[in-house]
Amino acid sequence: MAPTTALTADQANARLHELTVIDVRTPGEYASGHLPGAHNIPLDHLGTAVPALKTAAGRGTLLVVCASGARSATACQHLADHGITAATLTGGTTAWTQLGHDTHRPAGTRTPWAMDRQVRLAAGSLVLIGLIAGQLWSAARWLSAGVAGGLTFSALTNTCSMAKILAKLPHNQPKTADLDATLAALTS
Repeated sequence: MAPTTALTADQANARLHELTVIDVRTPGEYASGHLPGAHNIPLDHLGTAVPALKTAAGRGTLLVVCASGARSATACQHLADHGITAATLTGGTTAWTQLGHDTHRPAGTRTPWAMDRQVRLAAGSLVLIGLIAGQLWSAARWLSAGVAGGLTFSALTNTCSMAKILAKLPHNQPKTADLDATLAALTS
């Protein structure tokens, strides 16, 4: 198993010219703003990218990035299990932008919602539906209780099952051509 390290936003910014940055957020989150030169490989497509990432890691240090650092830590562990050394960005793109570091956005694209905003909309909607439906059918309130329990579990474990489900929606999936181009860029 390869070692995993962490870099702060300032450390990563100072070394950006020597890092290969892999952004494991959804394509929508990536389009909302990413580190300069970052390659988008959503976390659920990481297994497909292992050969290309192994090649890229052979040329230099990989920096894996997400919004908060949780998904990138998971990705680094997955890569380490395949013998690939990678660093995670502590605090993710949130810490990066809070420190005023530059982000890039694809030209001519509409800014999609970040995953945390999608989760808040889905969770809030489900709670509201559960409460309204509970007026007619009392068992429907269990939907609201289930969402509340899931959010509590999410906070305690720093994981989010709802985000994993939402990431599978079509607007959060990379176009096959985009992913293929990213993998080709990493191997050349």
